[in-house]
Amino acid sequence: MALKHRLDFVNSEIQQIKQNHLLRNLRYGIVDGARITIRGKTLVNLCSNDYLGIPTTPLKVKQMQSSSRLVSGNDELYETLEKKLAKHKSQEGSLIYPTGYMANLGAISSIANKGDLILSDEFNHASIIESCKLSGAKILIYKHNDMQDLEKKLKQKSENKFIVTEGIFSMDGDFSKLKEITEISQKANSISILDDAHGDFVVGKDGKGTGNFYGVSKKIDLYISSLSKGLGSFGGYIASQKNVIDLNVNKSKSFIYTSALPSFFVEYSLRRLEYNREKHRRRLEVNTKLLSTGLKKIGYSITSKTHIIPIIIGDEKTAMAFGKYLFKNGVHAQPIRYPTVPKNKARIRISVTAWLSKKNIENTLLVFDRAFERFFKV
Repeated sequence: MALKHRLDFVNSEIQQIKQNHLLRNLRYGIVDGARITIRGKTLVNLCSNDYLGIPTTPLKVKQMQSSSRLVSGNDELYETLEKKLAKHKSQEGSLIYPTGYMANLGAISSIANKGDLILSDEFNHASIIESCKLSGAKILIYKHNDMQDLEKKLKQKSENKFIVTEGIFSMDGDFSKLKEITEISQKANSISILDDAHGDFVVGKDGKGTGNFYGVSKKIDLYISSLSKGLGSFGGYIASQKNVIDLNVNKSKSFIYTSALPSFFVEYSLRRLEYNREKHRRRLEVNTKLLSTGLKKIGYSITSKTHIIPIIIGDEKTAMAFGKYLFKNGVHAQPIRYPTVPKNKARIRISVTAWLSKKNIENTLLVFDRAFERFFKV
């Protein structure tokens, strides 16, 4: 009788994931503007976070730094971009990380410590959740955008208090109540942290983000954001006052103990930051309105006022079937399931981009119209 392999226990876990309709599989595709080609099938791409659709330009690849920024990886282009990002967010300084996820992990776990209290919105991104745990601080989750619950939980005593929220929530597409949050934060003498990954470069004057959109830019103590979404480049960054930046240089593990982002990505971000993005922001607004209005006319319940439009399906099995139907009919819009969203709150998450043409949107709405008849009119 053959001995059981030491990793056979993994099979039962995978089987359980399958039974719950939660199995994830990688799809390999080629993205080209508004379209994606997967295994020879070309579809309208509603999964991209390249919201503004800024035209691509050739990258001149040079030698990788192959080192931490604190050793020999700190290319001089970083200084130029970080100064511009600090100005973009009306802060004293900024610091670039290899990804937005690493920026969250590094920044929050560096500034908050044991004995502190973190108030985190229940719909915050996984990277925020993980970073809060890494900090060692006490974590209280307040109900999504519920200011009464936030105020109530802020009354607990602690050394320092932090409120962390997303600007535009990545799975629901709704805005954070930033005006109220900053008022509550200042009243309680707490520190406000804003993950602006999905609002940065997209909303507010000149795309300065959700803080600017609500007129509270100077009331945000620490910004954490992405270079790979609205800007369409790669990487993440934080922006804050100088001492916070200095602290992260000295304490943030996801900054210190990893290789620097290749300098050609930094140069690419600089180009896109200096690009005239206004026409792309206007195009995104038009596309968002067209798609959102069209879905409402079909009969879908759409509450989002942003470029992230979730269609709540409910159970995971139906969401998977819905996604397969869309794929079969030329639309790439992935089902989002637990643990990314709560159980039985599975959804199709639509990301609107400026890449989409009017014809793309019209054809997409025809597919969603037929899908509504098939899945919602039973």
